[in-house]
Amino acid sequence: MSALGNDEVLQAGDTCDLLELTLQEINVPMSPIQLCCLACLFFTVLVFVLSELSRNYSQTDKLWSITPFVYTWLLVCDARTLVMAIISTIWGFRLTWNFARRGGYTWPPWKGDEDYRWKYLQDGFLTNILKNKVAWFMFNLLFISLYQHVLLLLVIAPSAVAHIAATKCAKSSDSIYSSSLNGLDLIACFMYLGFVGLEAVADNQQLQFQTEKYRRKSAGETLDGEYIQGFTRSGLFSIVRKPNYACEQGLWVSFGLFSISAFQSGIARQSNILNWSHIGWLLYVLLFQGSGPFTENITLKKYPMYADYMKKTPLYYPNIFKLLFRKKDNLEKKNK
Repeated sequence: MSALGNDEVLQAGDTCDLLELTLQEINVPMSPIQLCCLACLFFTVLVFVLSELSRNYSQTDKLWSITPFVYTWLLVCDARTLVMAIISTIWGFRLTWNFARRGGYTWPPWKGDEDYRWKYLQDGFLTNILKNKVAWFMFNLLFISLYQHVLLLLVIAPSAVAHIAATKCAKSSDSIYSSSLNGLDLIACFMYLGFVGLEAVADNQQLQFQTEKYRRKSAGETLDGEYIQGFTRSGLFSIVRKPNYACEQGLWVSFGLFSISAFQSGIARQSNILNWSHIGWLLYVLLFQGSGPFTENITLKKYPMYADYMKKTPLYYPNIFKLLFRKKDNLEKKNK
C-alpha cells in the first residue's frame, strides 16, 4: 500500500490497516499525528532539562494532566474525536486543579511540590543502583522523562485510531467505517465521566482527611479513630485502598472503547477490537501495578496499622460479595 497524503482516503474494498496508516501519518509533515509526536518529544526534552537543573523530578507530574488532552485536540476531525477531546479536557482540568490545590504549581514553574516517592527511589528504597548518580541520571532520562511522556501520548491513542478511521478509512457500501456517533460512544463517554467523578470524590475525601489530621496536630488536639492511625479508610477508601488510582485506570480503559466504536458494522468491529491503541491503557494499568504497591510499602513504614487495612480491603478492584453483604448488614442494623 502506498503512503497516503493528507487529502487522500481509502476507497471501498481497501484494507484499513490502522497501525500502518498511523505510522505513515507520522511521516507526513505537519499531520496531526506527527504534531502529537513532535509535541511529545518537546515535552520530554523540556522536563528532563528542567528536572536536571532544578533537581525537582516532578516536572512530568506538572504536565501529567495537561499533555493528553492537548494531543486529543490536535486530532479532532469529527464528532467522535471532538467528544474525546472534550471529556479528556474535563479530566485534565479537574486533575490539574487538584494538583494545584495541593501545592503542585508555584512560580517559577519548575519549583513546587515534588512527589515524595522520587526521593525514596533516589535514596535506594527500591534498589541501591539508583543511589548512583549516573544510574539516576539515566533513570530520569529514560523513565521519568521519556517513558512517562510516551505513555501519556499512547494513552490517548484511541483518538489517533478514531482520527485515522474518520480521515483515511472511507465508508464502504456496507458502511463498515463510520464517523457518526453510536451507542458504544455513549457507553464509553458515560463510563469515562463516571470514573472522573468518582476520582474527584476520592481526591476530596483524601484531602479533607489530611487537612483535618494536620489541623488537629497543629492545634495539639487528641487524635482518635482514623486520625491516630494516620490514614483514611472510610468513604470510597473503605471499598478499595486506592480508589483514585483505580478510577484513573478505569477511565482510560473506557477511553479505549472509542477506538472500537469508530467501526460501525459488527464485522469491522470484530476485526479491529484488538487494535494497536489498546497498548496505551494496558501500559497505563501496568504502571499502577507497580506504583501502587511501591507507595504502600512506604506507607507501611510510616503507619504499621496499615497492614491490617491491607488484609481487609483490596487495592484497586472491589470485592463485590463483600460490598453486598456489608450493605445487607447495614440494612439489618438500621431496621433494628
